[in-house]
Amino acid sequence: MSTRCGFVALIGEPNAGKSTLLNRMVGAKVSIVTHKVQTTRARIRGVAIEGESQLVFVDTPGLFRPRRRLDRAMVAAAWGGAADADLVVLLIEAHRGLTEGVQAILNALEERAQGRKVALAINKIDRVKSEALLALTKTMNDAFPFAETFMISAEKGHGVDDLRAWLAAELPEGPWLYPEDQIADLPLRMIAAEMTREKLTLRLHEELPYQLTVETESWQEREDGSARIDQVVYVARDGHKGIVLGRKGETIKAIGQAARAELEAFLDRKVHLFLQVKVRPNWLEEAERYSEMGLNFRDGNP
Repeated sequence: MSTRCGFVALIGEPNAGKSTLLNRMVGAKVSIVTHKVQTTRARIRGVAIEGESQLVFVDTPGLFRPRRRLDRAMVAAAWGGAADADLVVLLIEAHRGLTEGVQAILNALEERAQGRKVALAINKIDRVKSEALLALTKTMNDAFPFAETFMISAEKGHGVDDLRAWLAAELPEGPWLYPEDQIADLPLRMIAAEMTREKLTLRLHEELPYQLTVETESWQEREDGSARIDQVVYVARDGHKGIVLGRKGETIKAIGQAARAELEAFLDRKVHLFLQVKVRPNWLEEAERYSEMGLNFRDGNP
């Protein structure tokens, strides 16, 4: 039997559930999931096996109206992910339906997804009644020629197996790109930074999460099999540093403990994690920071 392999882009509005779906498809946590919008900054590739097919998922940042350089770079990364993919899955929320943002994505897809099959995945189906789902399915398919429509709950797993099986069958024939046991092509340093950033995002509120970034400064393998990981949390203002540190350093300590526990579970070994918080007023305008996030600095130009 011949093997199949290809790239699948997950696109949609912020918070549609793309990262949750990616993690469900891969069977491990490779993309950070929070209640905040615009959490995913870089295109994160997760790798899943379905029969003789290897699916390489590109979890793109949510498509939204960009305001800042970082926003513009994230949106460019999202469309770049769709343009590079063999198949595209548009994820929408069942209870929100055909929003203005989804309509804008459909308009862009007509131009950018030519010659590519686009599947519709209606997520969070447990939030609406079946009649509303059927009506939404008709509305969406009248608006765009989807190759297939799936009703899913990424969080609970409903319908995800059917979607994965369809994608696997539609991929082009070809050799696998990654070893069978590899679940992501992100460097471990970046995965570690993303895990810490998730804990910061969950713990902190308001605008601050988008004004900070995390970089893994050094990674040392120790003789006892453990790893020492040093990370820097860059914030834009002095006031932000105080918020991240917390009273007597309690906040950063709790964040470090949570990130270390998740890293140990992910790596299946002991981790010594050390966090520093540094003020860098213009990090949002530094090309190096964008490279660390897997984004193109030039894509942020107005």
